[in-house]
Amino acid sequence: MSQFDDEIRLTTIGTGAYEGRVDPAWNIGANPNGGYLLTLALSALRQAAPEHPDPVSVTVHYLRPGVPGQPCRIDTQVLRTGRTLSTVRATLTQDGLPRLEVLAALGDLTDSTQATATIAPPAMPPPDQCPPRPGPEQGLDLSIVGRLEIRLHPDEVHAVAGGRAQVTGWIRFRDGRPPDTLAGVLFADTFPPSVFGQIGMAGWVPTVELTVHVRRRPAEGWMLGQFRTHDLTDGRLIEDGLLWDCAGNLIVQSRQLALVRQGGRKL
Repeated sequence: MSQFDDEIRLTTIGTGAYEGRVDPAWNIGANPNGGYLLTLALSALRQAAPEHPDPVSVTVHYLRPGVPGQPCRIDTQVLRTGRTLSTVRATLTQDGLPRLEVLAALGDLTDSTQATATIAPPAMPPPDQCPPRPGPEQGLDLSIVGRLEIRLHPDEVHAVAGGRAQVTGWIRFRDGRPPDTLAGVLFADTFPPSVFGQIGMAGWVPTVELTVHVRRRPAEGWMLGQFRTHDLTDGRLIEDGLLWDCAGNLIVQSRQLALVRQGGRKL
């Protein structure tokens, strides 16, 4: 059992209802990472629809921050189950308040076929030539780097160094857990915000809404991610992301709406 699997472990407490704990090891600053909270909800949905273990399309709305170190309750609903997909819904609650709402389509990607049209990965130095994600520059304590190893392109590791709102890097679990489709969803929301490459380290960039599409199961090894911010208006950004496995297969496409805040103020 990996640290990640242990820290998304749930107990069934009723029909479609599960209980777990939000582990502070996944914090960014004082708040749990949104990707980690989402995988807690997806862990419940996979139990609610066990015939379809892979998240294929996931949309999550974050209503308020999670509370680290505290129990959580996840209520699920199976809206429809078909031959290839189950459509499911989940609400993660802490202290009686909903923290996030998830609507997802789950499938089985065991026999994913070779893509006939795809996006090739960018040119990237190997992981041992890429520096780790720098925590102090962001002005936040990054507990999450104790769980994930993130190595960034040398030209993008420091804020504004690359001159554009982009971040590219390798990612894997520190304890050696091989990636799967659940990890693909997690990794889509664990890189430094790409907007830092344009405006500098802005502090906290909380996600409002995130949509992730998973294309296939990844090969074992590092995954490569590239994320770009295409629009920043009134403190709200739109970021697109791509993740490939070590064999160069496109695994994940994502888009999120997030807020940019510095010192509690919206930029």
